[in-house]
Parts: sequence; structure tokens; C-alpha cells
Amino acid sequence: MGEAERMIFPFSAIVGQEKAKLALLCNAVNPAIGGVLLSGDKGTGKSTMVRALADVLPEIEVVKGCPFNCNPYNELEMCDACKNSEREIERRRMRVVDLPLSVTVDRLIGTLDIQKALKEGIRALQPGLLAEANRNILYIDEVNLLDDYIADILLDAAAMGWNVIEREGVSVRHPARFILVGSMNPEEGELRPQILDRFGLFVSVEGSNSVEERIEIVKRVEEFQADPVEFRRKYEGEQKRIRESIIKARKILKDVEIDDDLLKLLSETIVEHRIRTHRAEIVTVRAAKAIAALDGRKKVSLEDLKRAMELALPHRLKSRPFDMPNMPPPKPENKQDDKDKSRNKKDEKRKQKQNEKNHSHNSHSISDAKGNAEGNYDAADVELHIPRGESGTAKRASRGSKDERATIIGYPHGYPVSSVPGCGEDVDLVATIRAAAMNGRKYISKEDIRIRVRKARIPRLTVIMLDTSGSMAAMRRISIAKGVAAKLIENSYVKRDSLALITFRGYSANVVVPPTRRYSGVMTALQSVAVGGRTPLSSALQTLLVLAKSFRLKNRDSVVKGILITDGKANTSLFGKPVKEELSILASAIKKSNIRLEIYDSRAKAIDPAPSYIDFLSHTLNTPVYKV
Repeated sequence: MGEAERMIFPFSAIVGQEKAKLALLCNAVNPAIGGVLLSGDKGTGKSTMVRALADVLPEIEVVKGCPFNCNPYNELEMCDACKNSEREIERRRMRVVDLPLSVTVDRLIGTLDIQKALKEGIRALQPGLLAEANRNILYIDEVNLLDDYIADILLDAAAMGWNVIEREGVSVRHPARFILVGSMNPEEGELRPQILDRFGLFVSVEGSNSVEERIEIVKRVEEFQADPVEFRRKYEGEQKRIRESIIKARKILKDVEIDDDLLKLLSETIVEHRIRTHRAEIVTVRAAKAIAALDGRKKVSLEDLKRAMELALPHRLKSRPFDMPNMPPPKPENKQDDKDKSRNKKDEKRKQKQNEKNHSHNSHSISDAKGNAEGNYDAADVELHIPRGESGTAKRASRGSKDERATIIGYPHGYPVSSVPGCGEDVDLVATIRAAAMNGRKYISKEDIRIRVRKARIPRLTVIMLDTSGSMAAMRRISIAKGVAAKLIENSYVKRDSLALITFRGYSANVVVPPTRRYSGVMTALQSVAVGGRTPLSSALQTLLVLAKSFRLKNRDSVVKGILITDGKANTSLFGKPVKEELSILASAIKKSNIRLEIYDSRAKAIDPAPSYIDFLSHTLNTPVYKV
């Protein structure tokens, strides 16, 4: 038993989290389920469970010496080299292959083996992480922070079961059938539904509310830290039992059956919940069969199906992160209850009419307000044309926006497009060798070195500044403004921007939502924003400057975009100076900070005697104004 193995916390010693453990075991029995996503707060044992899973998985038989762990008994799961050669068999322990967030394309899919190229003069593949992960567990911690272009490559390989490399004169394909496991903290950003749907099962992992369980967790962790070897020995029997149940389940899985009545119930449930993807039925049936097989049965029961649905359907109830879950339509009432409920319905209608009358009265009061009234309005549905971003240059880029691109030289991030002479981290080995050969040398000198030029997305923060002063309540302009903000939130989700929401009313601006990628939280906050008070426009621009500075300290070379939704009727000073003078000072600071500003003008078409500073800001900052 190696040192690394001894330090793995036993799977059977994990307290609680029964759903998460069941989801992992289902994938161990049938990797075709498509993996599992564990979503939850930090410190709830997500990574511990994943790493512990490998310890209860049985050994696998592979082709000896094959870097891809090819299955010696199935030519459909072999690389070309194994198909065309005599095969010796060896046994290997399954393991967890970690995919770091900083991974490059070369490390993920493989690249040219420079040692063989230099010594033997042949083009060969240096295997990447996908090769190591074949028939193992590929684990992505904080999968919601993974670059989109890396996620696309990964999910394509997972869907096809093959990794195809066509680059640098190398043409290779090898099997890439792995158990995909991801974990994430939803507070740090949400996952695209397209990626979310690729995970077969989903479990929301939460800390235990049981005092007894929390005490037991502490005791077991302390016991494990004190003597890992003895602690593992204590659970060897239970570990062996789980391992044997997985082996038995794999053997009988192909014989497990499910009745048509259960299939009909499943399909009806999915249709009622308006789930669009057909993957929902497929994954649920596979999971139900795996659950039955783990229990040693060859027939899926109703209870198996229910447990499988709890794992396979929750993350497919929403088509977008900021949508509410698709709930089934209400079922018709029983006739025997109609008479008992008719009186209650009449009372409810009477109360509803009274509430509507009161709401109408309050709305008129707010509409006639001079700026000191308060109220709440729903967002209106508006059509909005949103301009695209621009290209630029950057030394390096972290996880970025789809709408902002940069050319990066000498840093391994993004897609390679060419190479140039120079020194840096990202050396283009093929171009370097080619340059040395063209110069007639059998060795590489400094002037032969070529570094890659890449195109990459750069981070962008979109700051929505929403005017919620009393003047926006007139003619329900705030509803239109909220509708515009909602569209901008949807656009930020599509473009993968970081997003912040500032509202300004009364005497100051307020950061309602700090920079985040949790778009549903921004949408929820938008709906609950109240209206009323004066218009502190200067405070909103000052808050934008502070947010931009803070964001750029964490994200070098990032882009900050401000979206101002207002009628421009500023009437509150920030520094005690005239409003126009303050706006001029702040506009100069915004221009100097290289913040892109767009203004959405919510003024009504009717003549309004109150002065607006929209035209002044547009002229000073040379920024576009969109009428809404």
C-alpha cells in the first residue's frame, strides 16, 4: 500500500451524503450514464467522495504497455496500435485523473513527442490527460470556472468516447471512455445548460443539519488524521463489500429489465415538467438499472426509478440558469371537492378584486409622485439590440468573455494561430525545429526559438447601473428599464461576462450584486428592486469607478463595460458641487480608466421640463445612447 493510497479517506467511512454516493456508484457500474456533477457549498466533502471512489473500484485489465489503457477484449475500445499487434494483458488499479483549471489544449489532448522527433526523427504523440483518463475517473474541481474552449473539447471527447488529434503532422485517435465527475460551488458562477445537460446525474451537496452526524464527521476525520493506516484497516470489510457489489452489478447489468409501465410513467413525468432533452429518459433508465444491479436484482422497481429520477432530472428542469424550474401544470380538482371549495374561491376572488383596486390606487399615487414615493414594478418585455465587443491585445488572459478577444504572445492560453521569434513560456516546438532545419543546423540555437501567437477570450465585467429614483416611476418607465436590464443579464450569460448590479436612488448608489457569474441571483435581485427618491447619478458613476478598479486588481487586461439605464434627471450632489461639474469630473475619470459606457435613455416622448444630463454625458464621453 503506497503512501498516497494510505492517505485516501475510505469511501465507506463518509458520513451521510447518500445521494451523492449512490450517483457515484451508479457511474462506477455503468460509465455510459455520463458522469455526475456535485454542486454545493465549500467544505461539504465533494472532493473527498470523488477521490475515495477510486479505492472501491475493481482493477481493470488493459493491454500491457499501452498508454491509453485499451480494453484487450473489445476492439471497439482499442487504439490502432493495439488492434494491429499481439496483446499482452496486465491489471491496473483505477485512479482519479485531475483536470486543473489552468490546463492547456496540448496537455489535455496530447501533443508532439519532441524527444522522439529530435532523437529518432519520427512524429509521435505525447499522450495527454484524456489518454490517462481512459477507463478511469476524470475529475474537474470547480468545473464552472473551466474555460469554455477546454470544456467544449472535453465534452466532445466524452460524448464520442474517442479523442481525435489532427495537429502538427500527427494524426492519432484513441479511446477516451472515462467516468466524468465535476464539482462546483454555485456561488462562484453557474454552468451553461449545454454543459450541465452533458452530466448524466446531478446532486446538490449540503452540509448535514443533524448534530449527531456532524459530531460523527469530526470524530472520524480526527481518527483518520491520527492514524490513516489503522483507520483504513477498520473499514476494509465494508470497502470490500462495496467493491464486490460493483463487480457483481457490472456482470448482471446487461440482463436488468424495466417494464413498459415504468417507461411510460417516466416519459409522462418528463413531458409534464417540460424537459426538452431526450437525454433525460436515457440517463434515468440507465441509472435505474444500475441501482437495481447494485441491489443484486435484474428487474427495475418503482422505487429504483424514483431514486434515479431524483438524480437525473433536477438539473434539467431549467432551460437557462435564470429561469424558474419548469413545473407541471396543476391537475384538475376532484369533483367531490368542488362544492367544498367553491365558497373559498368566491372569497379569494373578492379579496383579489380588493387588492387590485388598492394596487391601482397605489400605482396612480406613485405615478404622480415628485420623486419621494416608493413602489415596486415588474420588468417589461422589451426588444433590444446589443452591440458586440472589440478585439484587443493582452499579455495573458484568464477565463474570459465570448465577446472580448485578445492576441496573446508567449503565454499558453487560448487557440494557437501562428508563431513568431522570441522567448517565453509558450514555445512552439515544431516551428522551432523547422527554423533550425531551415538554417541548416542540427541543433537549436537561441535565434531558432519560436513562441506561439494565440487568440484568447479576456475577462469582461458588465456593470448595470439602474436608475430607481422616483422620476422613473412616472409612466411606469422603471418597468421598461428593468426589462432592458433583464435582457442585458441574459446577454451577459450568453457571453460569459462577470456581472454587477448597481441601483441608485435617494442620496447614494448601492451595489446590489457585486461582480459574479451567478446570473440567477442578479435576475432575482433585479425583480425585487424598489423605486422612489431622488436621483444620485454622480454616486452611481463613482461606484462604477470603484468596482472597475477592484475587478482589474484581480483580472489583469480585463475589460469593464458600464451600462447606464436612466432618464438622466440627476438632482443630488455627491461632493457638494454643482451636479454638472461633478458629472464632468467623473466622466473624465471614466475616460481615463478606459471604461466603456453605454447609455439607455428611458425618457418619455412627452415634453418634460426637468433637465436631463444624458446628452451631456454622451457628448463628454463620446458614448452611444440607445432609446428604450
